[in-house]
Amino acid sequence: MAPPTGILAHLDLDAFFAAVEELEDPSLREQPLVVGGDPHGRGVVATANYAARRFGIHSAMSSAEALRRCPHAVFLRPRHALYRQYSRAVWDTVGEIVPRTERTGLDEGYLDLATVADGFTQARAVASAIQTSVRATTSLTCSLGVSTSKVVCKIASDRRKPGGITVVPPGHEARFLAPLAVRLLPGVGPRAEERLARAGIETIGGLAALDDAELRAVLPGSVGMLLRDRARGVDPRDLELEAEQVSVSAEDTFARDVSDRALLHDEVRRLSELVAQRLASSGLTGRTVTAKLRYGDFSIRTRSTTLPAATDEAELIGSVACGLLDRGLRDRPGALRLVGVGVSGLSPYRQLTLGG
Repeated sequence: MAPPTGILAHLDLDAFFAAVEELEDPSLREQPLVVGGDPHGRGVVATANYAARRFGIHSAMSSAEALRRCPHAVFLRPRHALYRQYSRAVWDTVGEIVPRTERTGLDEGYLDLATVADGFTQARAVASAIQTSVRATTSLTCSLGVSTSKVVCKIASDRRKPGGITVVPPGHEARFLAPLAVRLLPGVGPRAEERLARAGIETIGGLAALDDAELRAVLPGSVGMLLRDRARGVDPRDLELEAEQVSVSAEDTFARDVSDRALLHDEVRRLSELVAQRLASSGLTGRTVTAKLRYGDFSIRTRSTTLPAATDEAELIGSVACGLLDRGLRDRPGALRLVGVGVSGLSPYRQLTLGG
C-alpha cells in the first residue's frame, strides 16, 4: 500500500495551558509552572511549561510527583473557560488561512494544506504563515508537522518544539520514522511496547521491518497490521470534519481489591480530574456522569445521573461520581477491583471571545 499523496499538517500549540497562564501573568515566564490538580492530593498534571519540563515533569504525571521533582514549582488549577477563549481565537485565525481543518482538541488538530498549497515547498510557507498569524493574534506559539498522512504529521509536530516546523515529504515517511522509539507511534500503548521490547524491537523501523509471520507472533490480529502500516508511514485516514464523541471516561484497576471507602473516593476524584482535562482538551462539556464498579469476581455495576447543566469541572464531576460510587456499594457491598468515571451527553463548549 502506497502512502497517500495529500498534504496534511498537524498543529500543536506549545505547552498551551501554561503558555496562556504566562500571558495572563508574565511573572510566571521564568518559573517552573505546572497546571493541574492539587499536588497535595490525587491531582494530575495537565501541562507544564518548558522550565518545569527540565525537571522531568510531564502531562498525566501525578501532581505529587511533580512537586517532589520540583518543590519550588508554581502550581495552578486549570482555567478552562480562559483556555477556550484562546483556543477559539487560534482556530478562527487558522481557519482564515486553511479552510479545511479537523480540531482534535483545544490545542491541536489537523489541516488539509492541499487546499491552499500546490506542493511541499509551498506547504512549508503556509505553515510558517500560520505560526506568524497565531502569534500575532494570540501571542501563542505552535509547532507543525507537515507530511502525507496523519500519523507522520502527528509525530513530526513534536520533533522541534517549541515553535518548530518539520516537513516530511513524500517518499521520506518511513525513513523519518525508522529511528524513533516505538512508543512514539500513536496506538502503541504500554502493553504493545512491552511485547515489542521482548521481541527486541525498540524502534518504529524495527516494527516496520517485520514480515507477516513475525508480526503475528508479536502483535497478532488487525491491530498489529495497522501499527505496522503506520510504522511504514501508511495512514489513509482523511480529516474527520464532523467527528462526534459519545463519551469521555477514565478507569483504573487496583493491584489488590479495595474496600476502603476513603481510598476509593480518592481514586474516583483522581479519575474525575483526568476526565475533566480530556473534556477541556476536546472542547466539550457533558451532563451525564457515570461511575463504574468492577468487583473481585469481575462483575460490573454502573450508576449514572444527569446534571441540570453540562460541565467539565473536575470538582463537580468528582463529587457526583463519589455519590454514585456510594450508591453502587449500598446496592452491592464488596471490595472493588476497578473503578471508572465517565461523562456523556456531550456538547461543544459555549463559544467565547478574547476580552469578553
